[in-house]
Amino acid sequence: MFDAFLIDTIINRALEEDIGTGDVTTLSTVSKDHRTKGNLIAKEEGIICGLEVFKKVFHSIDSSVLIHLNFFDGEKVSKGDIIGEIVGNTRAILTGERVALNFLQRLSGIATKTNELVQKVKGTNAKIIDTRKTTPGLRVLEKYAVKVGGGLNHRHNLSDGILIKDNHISAAGGIKKAIALGKSNAPHTLKIEVEVESIEGVKEGLEAGVDIIMLDNMSVDMMEEAVRLIGKRALIEASGNMGDKELLSVAKTGVDFISVGALTHTIRSLDISLRLNNSI
Repeated sequence: MFDAFLIDTIINRALEEDIGTGDVTTLSTVSKDHRTKGNLIAKEEGIICGLEVFKKVFHSIDSSVLIHLNFFDGEKVSKGDIIGEIVGNTRAILTGERVALNFLQRLSGIATKTNELVQKVKGTNAKIIDTRKTTPGLRVLEKYAVKVGGGLNHRHNLSDGILIKDNHISAAGGIKKAIALGKSNAPHTLKIEVEVESIEGVKEGLEAGVDIIMLDNMSVDMMEEAVRLIGKRALIEASGNMGDKELLSVAKTGVDFISVGALTHTIRSLDISLRLNNSI
């Protein structure tokens, strides 16, 4: 699923941040040999995501903690569903609880929101994609959650492809110049995408032979005109506050992709709780 070393690093940093020099509450109120079991419970409907990360958090503290899961990533949970059961040393469980839930709740929130938008454009050719507007240090996890929700990933990082945006265009001296420089200075294996805000920009991108044209903050009517003009000469991405737009109308213009930064930068975590209910 992931690069194991990278995920372990993310989890360890999160635990270090949360535990500090020690969980003084748990250490002072719970005996070291106390054992317990409990349930992971969905408090609302959504798409579950991040279960393996949830498990890894506890195993980073105590490898003997047992977790039995009733769901897989990508499955729908309903309010009241028992997602899984946890059994083990009470100190370990209490110390890891908040970090484990933070990961699970946030990733499930992203997967749930992504799936909601994917369903809105169902029946069209448009694909919902993410952006690089992710939480610093958590990109690999958040982009995984987008895929679990049925979306696709845009660039993972700046080396994945050439995306010429407004500031690049300004620095290069125009759309055509920026695309020409990209073609002459970058590996031929990389696709070139350009962000445009007008029909004139679309024409310049086409004349320069760009691979992908991003229609930024255009009205639906303008997008329809741009799609007709482009035909099949380039892939087309709609972008710019898409989380606030009527996505089905955008999808019906004929664009190939709809990028939504809000999938990762403005998200509400799914409500999930861990309820310890028995000493063993």
